[in-house]
Amino acid sequence: MITAIYPGTYDPVTNGHVDVIRRAASIFDRIVVGVVRDPHHKQTMFSLDDRVAFLEEALASLDNVEVDVFHELVVDFARKHDAKTMVKGLRVIADFEWEAQMNHLNRLLAPEIETMYVMASPQYSFISSSGVKEIASFGGKVDELVPEAVARRFREMFPDGRPGAPLSPQE
Repeated sequence: MITAIYPGTYDPVTNGHVDVIRRAASIFDRIVVGVVRDPHHKQTMFSLDDRVAFLEEALASLDNVEVDVFHELVVDFARKHDAKTMVKGLRVIADFEWEAQMNHLNRLLAPEIETMYVMASPQYSFISSSGVKEIASFGGKVDELVPEAVARRFREMFPDGRPGAPLSPQE
């Protein structure tokens, strides 16, 4: 059985993430989606439990995909799951620059673990978790950008947008 991991913060999961996971699931026997518990480089909007629940609901139809939480080095997470491959999605050149740096560091720590890059499908190449959060916080519709559970939560959190958001394009 060939296992790959797909690590990330998923704050929140987007349809772009789901697309990459679905495509990776057609290549590997098993995909473990790793949700980082406490990312050191950013504050999350959603709790760990929410991020995991959003993923589990969005991926429920994929029999060979599971969600797990990690708080160790990503290469140690891969080893824990006997994964020899780490899947990463790429949208734009800035993603490549960051991922190339991470790849070199990970190769130093674990040369036996390969990284496979999956280019975003064109319809998802502009979607980022941070962009989705900003749109939703101003009351914008994100239904086409994220799984239903995430869109629903945003509607609950920001029914009229956050205070100070324009009510119409003319304001």
